[in-house]
Amino acid sequence: MGIIAVCAAILVAVGRAVRMPAIVVYLLCGILLGPVLGWVELGEGMGLVSETGIALLLFLVGLELSVSKVRDVGKVALLGGFLQVAVMAALGFGLSLGLGFGLMEAMFLAMALTFSSTVVVVKLLDEKGEIESLYGRIAVGVLLVQDLVVIVLLTFLAGMSGGKGLDAGAVGFGLLKAFGGMAALVAVALVASKYLLPKPFRWAARSPEILLIWALSWCFLMVLGAHAFGLSHEVGAFLAGMSLAQLPYNENLRMRVHPLMNFFIAVFFVTLGVRIDFDGAHVQLGATVALAAFVLIGKPLVFLGIIGGMGYGRKTAFLTGLTLAQTSEFSFILAGLAMGKGLIGGEVMLVTALVGVGTIAISSYMINQSHGLYAWLLKLGAFRFRFLDGKPEVTDRIVQPGHGLERHVIVVGMNALGRELVKRLVAKGERTLAVDTDPVKLEGLPGRTLLGSVDYLSVLEEAGYEKAKLIVSALQIEETNDLLAYRSKSVGVPCAIHVVDLSVVDNLLELETDYLMVSKVDGVKAQLRTLKEMGVLK
Repeated sequence: MGIIAVCAAILVAVGRAVRMPAIVVYLLCGILLGPVLGWVELGEGMGLVSETGIALLLFLVGLELSVSKVRDVGKVALLGGFLQVAVMAALGFGLSLGLGFGLMEAMFLAMALTFSSTVVVVKLLDEKGEIESLYGRIAVGVLLVQDLVVIVLLTFLAGMSGGKGLDAGAVGFGLLKAFGGMAALVAVALVASKYLLPKPFRWAARSPEILLIWALSWCFLMVLGAHAFGLSHEVGAFLAGMSLAQLPYNENLRMRVHPLMNFFIAVFFVTLGVRIDFDGAHVQLGATVALAAFVLIGKPLVFLGIIGGMGYGRKTAFLTGLTLAQTSEFSFILAGLAMGKGLIGGEVMLVTALVGVGTIAISSYMINQSHGLYAWLLKLGAFRFRFLDGKPEVTDRIVQPGHGLERHVIVVGMNALGRELVKRLVAKGERTLAVDTDPVKLEGLPGRTLLGSVDYLSVLEEAGYEKAKLIVSALQIEETNDLLAYRSKSVGVPCAIHVVDLSVVDNLLELETDYLMVSKVDGVKAQLRTLKEMGVLK
């Protein structure tokens, strides 16, 4: 673990200098530590760390996508997902036969080429801030459909006994258990989000540490449920996150889980690189290049046809296909199980691994530059398809933080002072946004509210602080007030800060804070005014 962390840290710094996506850096780090230097060998512990990262990643996706957002793209995800699997499998099978592979080998290669990587797609969309975009939600929906197809394939594979045929009873029971389990988990997630989770999490939200532990407990409880029904842990983690997404604490949870997920996912990609065995790679180089090109070019074209034909704009269709233009971690699993049962040889496993690493690396660049690629291809006239005629050029809208907020007053800290300020500002006709980490303190306030800590820049971005009219802090936390004053000044928004301890006044003045609410000084002034009005003082 230490070797992986140090190597990844050094290579990420180098990769950033040449604008290399972090995922590619981690894969190269794994190849360097494993096949090249032989410093790292994988055991069960590292595998567990990798799986934990995938679970946390899908948990974060669930936190982003509430039921209403998933329902919005349900039809296109289901139909597009199943059609894509069918078309890519058929084309991949034909291409594999043409490259000289046998019937069974071509069948498994076609399966491996069909699926896209949930980890890669979600990680890069999350980094781009586009996971809530229309094409991002469609892509995530398609990935979930692919997960269901993988479960079916794994069930069939489990029912195969080497070359002795198929155990129909085992396959039937496995499918019944899987789909029954899926229905049960979805029902549990929906019922829990409405009746079971709100009150306990409302109490837990008063302490960020308790909220995080409870959320992770719920995540892994759902993962256990998924394992019990023979489903992938991605499904359980996603449903756990989606059930919590219905609560008002999802953004706070995302910020706390995100650093954990980043570390575990880094280990996942490093271990992926460590696993690769390059012995005999030169023999299969031609087949690897051909199949990788098929995935990188074929998938965007297939999705352009399917999603474009369903009435979506060409940009949405293209970005969805480009985002899913790689093979999946499930491809390695399927090929490994098939090889273990003697259905395919080692050369197919090698090709699957090489195509996987190659497409993941190249598609990472493509996803990062997706909008630029679309603009370039549009300029070349590459989207002149008859079924796209008359369709709008852009139907996608990237949801940006702070959407709909402008010329508003942000009030941070809902203590007695903060609540009173919000009420009086609203009474004066100002648009306000109240921010606090405790959901109870936000209840009953006029105007809009936001749950989260302003220590995180992402919360301020969601509050639309760059477009605010004024930022007010009623907090008594010196470090947070200093940071808020600095960030306000950096975007040119005036701020007013509450001062309890007079020793911090000089610091805030150095930060060019526009107005200081000094309770002790204001209190003395109020007393003097009252005493003068009473005639006690001249």
